[in-house]
Amino acid sequence: MEWRDHGILLTMRRHGESAAIIEVFTETHGRHAGVVRGGASRKLAPLLQPGAQVDLLWRARLEDHIGTFQVEPLRSRAAAAFSGRQALAGLNAVVALLCFCLAEREAHPGFYRKTERLLDLLGQDEVWPLGYLAWELALLEEMGFGLDLATCVVTGQTEDLVYVSPKSGRAVSVAGAGDWAERMLPLPPCLRGLGPAPDAEIARALATTGHFLEHRLTPALGRTALPEARARFVEAFARGL
Repeated sequence: MEWRDHGILLTMRRHGESAAIIEVFTETHGRHAGVVRGGASRKLAPLLQPGAQVDLLWRARLEDHIGTFQVEPLRSRAAAAFSGRQALAGLNAVVALLCFCLAEREAHPGFYRKTERLLDLLGQDEVWPLGYLAWELALLEEMGFGLDLATCVVTGQTEDLVYVSPKSGRAVSVAGAGDWAERMLPLPPCLRGLGPAPDAEIARALATTGHFLEHRLTPALGRTALPEARARFVEAFARGL
């Protein structure tokens, strides 16, 4: 059996003397692992870095075998990732969340394209945080925990939406929150794609998406905690405010 696809390299670990096992997120075959012969060599190892864009030919005798990859690097994102602390932390967060959330060999073509576009923003610190926030919203949507921020869950109104219900993931207006306002999560305008989205506002929005990643998605996956890389990115971003 064989297939050809392109994807984003997520992880690489040594296998034997010179081979490597890589894990990739591909457009039409989802998160997939395979052996690369010579992948740990001096020639290939520097190219097989997280975030790299690669062309892949996968072969195996049976579909459920791990199989082997022939890898053709298309472009590296290493220079962008190492351009600053925020960029490297952002890349690590994306890779860790993809490995954490996505089931093996389950295709997510639309979300793959959003991920590719996000990684193409690496090193552009002026636009990366907002792009990353939109990506987390897309991840929650893809995993079945999308937020509904168009109307107030209590009153049905579309004005004065300033909170998110931590239980339903739906917007709540000032009037709708009432005495429960202190228990609500913040709904900064940037979560709805509105306004200039200053960094301090994005930081508040990441606290909200983080709540649903940690308290809704993580238990649904049978896990106990989010990858630490996500917290490290949020901390790196907050330090720059």
